[in-house]
Amino acid sequence: MRYLLSKEALRSELAERVAEESGQELARCYQCGKCSSGCPLAEEMDLLPHQVIRLVQLGQVEEALRSEAIWLCASCETCSVRCPKGIDVRGVMDALRRIAYERGLKPREPGVRWFEELFLQEVRRRGRLWELGLAALLNVRLWRPFRDISLAPKLLMKGKLALRQDEELPDRKGLEELFERALKGKGEGEGEGEGD
Repeated sequence: MRYLLSKEALRSELAERVAEESGQELARCYQCGKCSSGCPLAEEMDLLPHQVIRLVQLGQVEEALRSEAIWLCASCETCSVRCPKGIDVRGVMDALRRIAYERGLKPREPGVRWFEELFLQEVRRRGRLWELGLAALLNVRLWRPFRDISLAPKLLMKGKLALRQDEELPDRKGLEELFERALKGKGEGEGEGEGD
């Protein structure tokens, strides 16, 4: 990749927005690649996490927004934990995804978008994730209702899958408040509890 560097590109409004929304000083990244070498999804990505950071550093945010990597990031925080400069790479990926959503950009794989939406719906409704319900909803939404059915007996036998989730949510009001604050975007208290 070759880029024409200029003051304007390096100090682009979009790059500054990514840094502001993620709360990260991206100039601190010296491209060691530890984030990418620890990423469990690196082999599936078109750009590695450190390459996404580099694009933002170089003011090439539009290219980062078009990458599939920002959508495939599992937010597992392995990259952030491995970073010797303490950069929250996951936070940068989240900021890029939010900006991409605003601009109407979507992942090429429709399952990625549906998974995120259904995951949040499940957590909002139950206060925790019910894997069986999420898998069933996702497969129905993608018109493949029986796709993972052969895995269910083995997972059930090993106790890795619950047929139902009965536990009552202890603080429904608190969970609703958390979701409302998150949905407001830049509202008061934004970012509290992230990564906990």
